[in-house]
Amino acid sequence: MKVLIINKKMLSTFIIIFLIIIVVGIYFSFYNRADETFKIDIYYKGNVDDKIVSFACNVDWGNEYIEPMLKIFAQNNIEITFFVTGTWAKKNPELLKTIYNKGHEIGNHGYRHIDYDKLSYEGNREEILKAHNIIYNILGVEPKYFAPPSGAYNDNTIKAAKDLNYDIIMWSIDTIDWRDDSTKEKIINRVISKIHDSAIILMHPTKETVYSLPEIIEYLNNKGYKIGKISDVIK
Repeated sequence: MKVLIINKKMLSTFIIIFLIIIVVGIYFSFYNRADETFKIDIYYKGNVDDKIVSFACNVDWGNEYIEPMLKIFAQNNIEITFFVTGTWAKKNPELLKTIYNKGHEIGNHGYRHIDYDKLSYEGNREEILKAHNIIYNILGVEPKYFAPPSGAYNDNTIKAAKDLNYDIIMWSIDTIDWRDDSTKEKIINRVISKIHDSAIILMHPTKETVYSLPEIIEYLNNKGYKIGKISDVIK
């Protein structure tokens, strides 16, 4: 029978290899846990496999068109999600209450309408949290969806949103209704040409949006689509 003889040099080598394995294992274990804690859901569309779409209306201006939009939604028994900035909410608490009391969902659009992809972690957190607190103080509800202004975000935005228990909401269909050359016909075509199950349709309170909504709603209804809030397409 052969006997394995291990000298001091071999023993030292084994110990070093063993320690390296342990260190590498600890590193990857920590890395994976850190990666898990950093994960956040960023939705460009919903995850409900059904004929339902959501309307997401970002609000930082356009007060004169909000009431007409609300009237159209009420006439069609539709409740959507309004993403409001903190600065807008602070100036328009009664209009925010009106939107909410009509059954619409309120999301966070940041405190100011600026590019969040240029902000640090602290800057992102401050902007999101300030808007959150303003909305909460007015309505007594805590938003859970955050729509970055202009869809601009970076890793700092993602981490700040995660730490504040927010999901980030983008869009799969953009009406581009804020642009001067966006006519009623163009807005309608942008929606109906790209419609799909669980779509998130981005809009703003504009004159052309008000003109477009009745035909968009009629088209979607005729195609068998239900129109709802962000929480209706994300489960």
